[in-house]
Amino acid sequence: MTKVKICGINDSASFDAAVEGGADWIGFVFFPPSPRFVTPDHAASLSRRTARGPLRVGLFVKPVIADIRAALSVVHLDVLQIYDTTERVAAIGAALAMPIWHAIGVATEGDLPRTPTAAAGFVIEAKAPEGARQPGGNAATFDWRILRGWHAPAPWLLAGGLTVANVREAVAISGAPAVDVSSGVETNRGLKSPALIRAFIDAAKGSA
Repeated sequence: MTKVKICGINDSASFDAAVEGGADWIGFVFFPPSPRFVTPDHAASLSRRTARGPLRVGLFVKPVIADIRAALSVVHLDVLQIYDTTERVAAIGAALAMPIWHAIGVATEGDLPRTPTAAAGFVIEAKAPEGARQPGGNAATFDWRILRGWHAPAPWLLAGGLTVANVREAVAISGAPAVDVSSGVETNRGLKSPALIRAFIDAAKGSA
């Protein structure tokens, strides 16, 4: 069964929908320019709604290790999702001794990671357009066919432009073992829809 991460959770209704819908991971965005940004205190408050359910993932963009430590002192995180270089991801993982997912933007087969690194996993998404203020897929898809035959060096999630309408096709074409959605379950930028969260989880988990 395809695993699902709901990223950018920032309110109690979307948190509860992800938990009740059976998400495998909940993502908190600790990147202030994002419309989905939460403080560690807010993330901790949401996370305390239940001790069970999805693992908690903290998303950081080119972070200072001290800032991650400060967040971890407030909110429990099971995984860190990092936007930075391979070398920096390795340094962060070594310093904090916890699993790191390296977010990788791709446009062609040549962008796909082929050899093992310090990362425990990868988030594979569309390469951010030139001049983009936000990292990540920016609600854009890429040619999922380039993932066919790719031998991933670590577990991975497919992200970028996924919606209720296309997630089954995305999994069928790419062979993704897990998917990651944020804007695709929103009614307005940064505002998640509990109904769309539940529908996305159902669609993704039924894709196999």
